[in-house]
Amino acid sequence: MISRSASPLLLLLLPLIAAARKGSMLGGWSKIPDLKDPHVEEIGKFAVAEYNKQSKGVAIEFKSVVSGETQVVAGTNYRLLIDAKRGESMSKYEAIVWEKPWENFKKLTSFKPVA
Repeated sequence: MISRSASPLLLLLLPLIAAARKGSMLGGWSKIPDLKDPHVEEIGKFAVAEYNKQSKGVAIEFKSVVSGETQVVAGTNYRLLIDAKRGESMSKYEAIVWEKPWENFKKLTSFKPVA
């Protein structure tokens, strides 16, 4: 029998145990195995849309997620390499999006062109 005071501690440890089982390390970056996952593509599209809102130049158009990693923090950081079209030319961008799905929260924390 688990005491009532141990129950909250157990609930806090469950995500850490799950992350350890998946081979990811709290605070470390882990490769995203399925770049075609609809949620990963949604994060990529969100990053491009937010960039377009913040930029003063020509809008870019999301094409695909080329590679990506996740990092477990107070939520999840997604570091994505994105193919996007600016005018007639294709370019690659690195985007970092912080997500806390239980709060319906997403924030673009970094977006930069990759040479």
